[in-house]
Amino acid sequence: MTATAAAPLASKNWPASIYRRPDGRLEHELSPARIREIVQSGEGELWVDIDSTNNHQHALLEKAFEFHHLAIEDTLSPGTRVKLEEYDRYIFVVMAGIRFDQTTPDPFDLETFNLYFFLGKNFLVTVHGVASTSCVATRERLLRSPDLLARGVEMTMHNIIDHSVDAYFPLVEQLNDLVDGLEERLFQQFDEHLIHEIFKAKRAAFSFRRHVGPLREVLNILTNRPCGYIRPETQLYYRDVYDHTIRIMESVDTTRDLLAGVLETYLSQTSNRMNKVMKQLSIVATIALPLIVVGGIYGMNFAHLPLTGHPLGFYWALGSMFGVSGVLVWWLKKNRWL
Repeated sequence: MTATAAAPLASKNWPASIYRRPDGRLEHELSPARIREIVQSGEGELWVDIDSTNNHQHALLEKAFEFHHLAIEDTLSPGTRVKLEEYDRYIFVVMAGIRFDQTTPDPFDLETFNLYFFLGKNFLVTVHGVASTSCVATRERLLRSPDLLARGVEMTMHNIIDHSVDAYFPLVEQLNDLVDGLEERLFQQFDEHLIHEIFKAKRAAFSFRRHVGPLREVLNILTNRPCGYIRPETQLYYRDVYDHTIRIMESVDTTRDLLAGVLETYLSQTSNRMNKVMKQLSIVATIALPLIVVGGIYGMNFAHLPLTGHPLGFYWALGSMFGVSGVLVWWLKKNRWL
């Protein structure tokens, strides 16, 4: 049974950390000096979770771990793409966390943030500027079961990535529900403003795929390429996460196909409504044509026109107008155009 070593009073500038010593005892909330000592010794298993918004914690990437300055710069850039890079003493992995933005009224707005991993022989460093539920859940699990850290820091990274990828599934389901709602609204009552929501949903699906697609390639490398920091038996666990990303990509592609169908239906309904309006206007113009012709004839400035001097001439003109219009209405109904 492992015993947890008493941790010193942690400073707010110290990162969250867990260290399993070679003798099985556990330490956490380590000071920067202790972290540097562990890194230099190369013994045990160390996980350090760094808040990139804290300058003191972020400085440990250079001072305690001596990571490459290009990788450190990437941890400060929210636009860093999802990728995997190999260095002499570690590998550098970037993945994206995705969630719906609750601060905006638009239900299709996505909020993305990067989660960075530095995986070495005996250490794992995670860096993020937004609170990560995956890191919190993994930390609580390790504190409850310290022996899990004995499986290696690469398994700790797997647990964090697996938890993050599993969080994608409810998002895809929620996006599918929103698309189903658009489809129901489209068939129940035509809404001209629905086109805006359709394109917002397409943008959300595209954004989702843009972040998950590169992650699939990263996991493919972690699963199949030999790596000095991930044991072959551990790569099997990464393969499971890789399969999850394939399922997510398939679900997102299905959602995009549904959106394409919704958009096509919307455009078809718009075209049908336009054709119906044009048909109605054409019918009105056809019925009004004899009225205009007869009225135009009797409006000409000639001295002698038929029935102009007859006391019932005006009524004969009206009768001819409505008679011809009635014949046209009968003919349109007979041909089922009206």
